[in-house]
Amino acid sequence: MNTGWEEEFRSIYQRGVSAWKEGRRTAATMFQKPEVAFLAGLGCTAQELFDFVDDAQRYGEPDFTTALAIAEIRRDYFLKVLDGKWTGHTVRMADLPAKTAEVDGIAWLPRLIEKARAKLRGEMPDDLMYCCGGDRAFLERVHLTAPEFLKLTWESGADDRTIIEAVKKAARHK
Repeated sequence: MNTGWEEEFRSIYQRGVSAWKEGRRTAATMFQKPEVAFLAGLGCTAQELFDFVDDAQRYGEPDFTTALAIAEIRRDYFLKVLDGKWTGHTVRMADLPAKTAEVDGIAWLPRLIEKARAKLRGEMPDDLMYCCGGDRAFLERVHLTAPEFLKLTWESGADDRTIIEAVKKAARHK
């Protein structure tokens, strides 16, 4: 297995942590142009990696392993499904379900499903993070990880019911 991209991703992440500690706490100041270009080739934006670094430094999570696993799923989707091409679309925050929206009595799930789909397609707006504090709290309650949920969303396609039932099953079994 070629892990060259993973090693470079780790290096960029670590440089991001150093930049954060030096006070460069925006996506624009944290990463250099070659790093941004490398990330784009994986289907990752500087903002997305900044969000992982920033939350890890501020709140202690998500850890690097989680960020890498999410990046790997997005990379695979980007290369295999989207043929390495960006859609050119960005989801509008106003079009996402409210944080309080429910399905089968489960708040946050409708929003998280749409966020995961936007993450897979590379359509996240800069002010939205997949695996934010709210996502992490929800996923912890239902005993899933952010990478597991992202993969479930990919595998389920447009079938919300499959995702909903998988979340309900995970919540009951741990």
